[in-house]
Amino acid sequence: MSSGALLRKIIHIDMDAFYASIEQRDHPAYRGQPVIVGGAPDARGVVATCSYEARRYGIHSTMPSHTAHRLCPHAIFLKPRMDVYRQVSREILAIFRSYTDLVEPLSLDEAYLDVTHDRQGIASGTLIARAIRENIYRTTELTASAGVSYNKFIAKIASDYHKPNGLTVITPEQAQAFLDAVPVRKFFGVGKVTEQRLNQLGVHTGEDLRRLTVEELSSVFSDRGRVFYNLVRGIDPRPVEPERIRRSIGKETTFAVDIDDVSQMARILEDLARGVEQNLKHRALRARVVVLKIKFENFRQITRRMTTATPVQTAEEMNVYLRRLLEQVDMRAKVRLLGVTVQNLQDEAAGSIQLTLF
Repeated sequence: MSSGALLRKIIHIDMDAFYASIEQRDHPAYRGQPVIVGGAPDARGVVATCSYEARRYGIHSTMPSHTAHRLCPHAIFLKPRMDVYRQVSREILAIFRSYTDLVEPLSLDEAYLDVTHDRQGIASGTLIARAIRENIYRTTELTASAGVSYNKFIAKIASDYHKPNGLTVITPEQAQAFLDAVPVRKFFGVGKVTEQRLNQLGVHTGEDLRRLTVEELSSVFSDRGRVFYNLVRGIDPRPVEPERIRRSIGKETTFAVDIDDVSQMARILEDLARGVEQNLKHRALRARVVVLKIKFENFRQITRRMTTATPVQTAEEMNVYLRRLLEQVDMRAKVRLLGVTVQNLQDEAAGSIQLTLF
């Protein structure tokens, strides 16, 4: 790790079950109950998110709502209230910016902050993270989990370490022992396929990964091999980018069990499109290209894309094209991953001006 990296104080904030927590806040009767935000179980819907009470039943996002209902018949199913969620997100973003200008939102409920030079002159990143979480709770009555470290990668893993309502601090001295114990699936860039390939090499934890040379990793994973080599040694020079301009925005999900039900795929794509919609609206962007990504059980991957007649932003607009794209795919094998990406992004206020690659 470089000496420059040691000087940075990075916080990753992740709100706890954001949509479901807002519903429990606004409806006291829902508190302590399994709450599911998404489609109705009798309307072939999909779970967008759920409360921690619901997660105890094995419910998770992208699960068909009828399956969630079977697992927890007494769960409370609610339609998303995106306008409310966006307003709360704006309140939280204002809190972040009261501490630093270097805020990189990742979604409505997640962001990186570089507080190396914070506005309020607080010397400790840990104290800043604690103050932010207290401020969020005081302002919104919602809890957040935070990870604090000297780079983005470790801060993000740390924020998930003691969820919900947790604060985890990883100092440079603690970093290597922390990374050695991390399951390899949590490393940046490790999806299900990459995890399987690493497992075949005898790699299950960060400590296992660190035993491989950069040459060995590069021979298997090309450029990603060097990334893995650096990350497991606590090296991540990526800056927090407050004005990051995206060339594309996407969401994807890998299934625990491969699926072949096209109607279920369509529901999952609708849910993914809602996630992309949140991101577009948060950044005041529209898109001219919609891309469908499919990975089959044999690991073959395809993409299908369409240029839209007019710039799109909402899930409803994207779904018109996603349905057409899905119809074009020859489903001869089961599907293990679905993804939705939009490209050729345009500033909502600037009309047809295309944004440059960051």
